[in-house]
Amino acid sequence: MSLDEVKRRRTFAIVSHPDAGKTTLTEKLLLFGGAIHVAGAVKSNKIKKTATSDFMEIERQRGISVSTSVMEFEHNGYKVNILDTPGHQDFAEDTYRTLTAVDSVIIVIDHAKGVETQTRKLMEVCRMRKTPVIVFVNKLDRPGNDPFELLDEIEKELKIKVRPLSWPISQGPTFKGVYNLFEQKLFLFSGDDKQTVSDDIIEIKDIHSPELDKYTKPYTQKFLEEIELVNEVYPEFDINTYLSGEVAPVFFGSALNNFGVKELLDCFVQIAPYPRPTVTDVRTISPFEDKMTGFVFKIFANMDPNHRNRIAFLKICSGKFERNKPYLHVGLNKTFRFSSPNAFLADKKSIVEFAYPGDIVGLPDSGNFKIGDTLTEGEILNFKGIPSFSPELFRYVENADPLKFKQLAKGIDQLTDEGVAQLFTQKSNGRKIIGTVGALQFDVIQYRLEHEYGAKCRYENFSLHKACWMETTNKSQLDDFRIRKYNNLALDKQGREVFLADSPYSLQMAIEKFPDIKFHFTSEF
Repeated sequence: MSLDEVKRRRTFAIVSHPDAGKTTLTEKLLLFGGAIHVAGAVKSNKIKKTATSDFMEIERQRGISVSTSVMEFEHNGYKVNILDTPGHQDFAEDTYRTLTAVDSVIIVIDHAKGVETQTRKLMEVCRMRKTPVIVFVNKLDRPGNDPFELLDEIEKELKIKVRPLSWPISQGPTFKGVYNLFEQKLFLFSGDDKQTVSDDIIEIKDIHSPELDKYTKPYTQKFLEEIELVNEVYPEFDINTYLSGEVAPVFFGSALNNFGVKELLDCFVQIAPYPRPTVTDVRTISPFEDKMTGFVFKIFANMDPNHRNRIAFLKICSGKFERNKPYLHVGLNKTFRFSSPNAFLADKKSIVEFAYPGDIVGLPDSGNFKIGDTLTEGEILNFKGIPSFSPELFRYVENADPLKFKQLAKGIDQLTDEGVAQLFTQKSNGRKIIGTVGALQFDVIQYRLEHEYGAKCRYENFSLHKACWMETTNKSQLDDFRIRKYNNLALDKQGREVFLADSPYSLQMAIEKFPDIKFHFTSEF
């Protein structure tokens, strides 16, 4: 197994609060990587393109990303894999799970709005996993906060030290450019064509040369003072503090205008970590091992609505994945061969012959995979840390078209396999309950059932506090609990018993009365 192939891989996720410009940034990175030639923001009168990474119909209608897209390209000899995650908090669970499949993260912050709630939550997940983070401050072509104030806010709100690696000259309508502290070059903002990569970026290596003043008047003096202050206040950039998750390098730019994006990408491929070891229930797996291992972190039910196909996204953790080679599906204890594994550029797929650690491969799936499943060359192990979270909103789901009963059952089954929502079946009456983290999920499910499966559903409100998974060694106490709480019990998709607590009080009472039963809020305990 070639060490070089592992070391040139960079697998990362882009995360942010909705509307900070995450999808635009993803697209501009693809533009610099040569993966696309014109950005989706180009609007001609005849055709209206949407962003390359938002390819589901409902995303186009609402202008938000609701599923994690995977894209890959080559840049300066590195192989870059980007996972573009949903920013909307109703899809947080999908994003948390995606963070299990990446080695580093870029957080996008809107410089007028600063740090927002969703960004804080995502940072907590990164901190828990010690994932290295780079911050990209976006929308400098619009008026916003003072850069020093913004850096203080990032340190305080995200609880991480920062080190600017680029610095803006003015902002908003008078935005002049960005000085790249990492390479010590100045890039000036000019050019009217904002959608393709422009060559007319003027580079100035020595910021003290009189040439600078020609372009940056009347902000030259202020800019020179700020650069001096940055170098005094913030310690030298040390790659090890970044890799250990203690310091976040910060870049400034405007993704829509393509500005500051190339510097971010050039620096990112140099400093970001290559694939890291992964923890399993048996041992820690090094990416440099010869045998292939990988886990499924996402399932996408309808990449192509014409063919009803599901795709399981497999993150390669070690070894070399090969097309048509037999691999063991640990959960089913069955061997599978994959004749058409896919690599992605959003919805454009191409067949891959080989894939290395850090790569994401799409496996066409007829229903054999669920999130968290492991593929190996025969070793029995399971990857840790890919939980289902207890949903916060619940509704009964009813069939609205009796003739389409089969389509509805199949649609709900496949959509809940994706992990966007969870399905519970009540033990007492067999009614189906859908639980989600956010309200928007219900609309997405209803929309996709109708447009992809030809089935109609309607919802009935169901007030519930929490769904809890149960664990105990005291069988008689569990039997007693089952008799008393029969109407509050359901089964999840894996057939595990779940207690549906209708209020915080009833959960508290259950915990007190049945001390030997542990109630868990995630499925992985």
